[in-house]
Amino acid sequence: MKVALIVPGGFGGADDDIPVLRTLAAELSRSHDLHVFAFSNPGVEGRHRLGDAEVHFLPSPAPPSAGAASLARAATRVRWLATLGARLAREVRRAASPSPFDLVHAFWANEPGLFGGLLGRASRVPVVLSVGGGEAVWIPEIRYGGAGTRAGRTLSRLAFALASEITVGTTFAREFLPPRARERARVLPLGIDARRFDAPPQRPAGPPYRLLHVAHLNRVKDHATLFRAIAEVIARVGPATLDCVGEDTLGGEVQSQALAAGLGAHVRFHGFVPPEHLAPMYRAAHLHLVSSRYESQGVAILEAAAAGVPTVGTAVGLLPAMAPSAACCVPPGDAPALARAICAVLADDSHREALGAAAQAFARTYDARWTARAFGQVYAGLVPPA
Repeated sequence: MKVALIVPGGFGGADDDIPVLRTLAAELSRSHDLHVFAFSNPGVEGRHRLGDAEVHFLPSPAPPSAGAASLARAATRVRWLATLGARLAREVRRAASPSPFDLVHAFWANEPGLFGGLLGRASRVPVVLSVGGGEAVWIPEIRYGGAGTRAGRTLSRLAFALASEITVGTTFAREFLPPRARERARVLPLGIDARRFDAPPQRPAGPPYRLLHVAHLNRVKDHATLFRAIAEVIARVGPATLDCVGEDTLGGEVQSQALAAGLGAHVRFHGFVPPEHLAPMYRAAHLHLVSSRYESQGVAILEAAAAGVPTVGTAVGLLPAMAPSAACCVPPGDAPALARAICAVLADDSHREALGAAAQAFARTYDARWTARAFGQVYAGLVPPA
């Protein structure tokens, strides 16, 4: 089939990189004539090849200013959407010659989902919409999620209504969708290239213990809960180091939380680490930790699992589906419970290795090739044979 994959970005490298989407596109292109339409930073345009796929960069206009008055901001947003939509339409028309697209696949139930849905209607082809994050979520106390504004709710509602098929990465994330979308949504996790992280589950005995947390520094990751748990873990099991990997979006707030928890000598902040440099960090870790209030899936959970590292964390994303045989999870926000779970796994090497082996089997089973085949089956169910 000839497939138009519309994504919010993630194909430009450096700060515009979503490895799980790049890996999926490369796998899909083995079986389909795949064209990726990626929104990019202003000034970034053109085309390049990724495997057998052609990537079309669509420079995004400057977004509306958060400080503007509401009416002015709304007008700017409408112009922004119109400009981006027009650029996408022109590039799709070029790519559709001489043969038209058979199907549109949009990632994220906001701008890509809206544009993908409109493109599908105009071209009279089916549309697959994949929920990518917190588009349908709103956690008011930390102001997280796309459903916190009228514009966000409208975009997602239109994207869901225009879609022929909806997919979501986990059963956990499906529960946050609006009722009609939830009834229609199919759970289809995004796999990774597990071979890039491969390592045996065995690690040197501790203490000291190497703990790893891979996530952007933002409020939905709830680092305050993580640090309270780590302080208790160190008091109970002995020396441990926590490596935090991820872009700082809060201007040093999280680092200050670590210092306030008395963890200045135990927590190391690495900032953004390129994907190719992450594998050695997973291979050195005893445990991967998650403290999030919400995850649609948690790609880092799969990366750690592929390296034989089990995750102990809050019951979000993939973790409820993997526990108890391949992960341990506790309620979000419960630092004492998180500390107890970490200590229990660290205290029993054979249990930790068994969890790591089961997690690794999960990551290898539901890898990027599995995901590409599963999406291929979704496509085949929507497009009648020629």
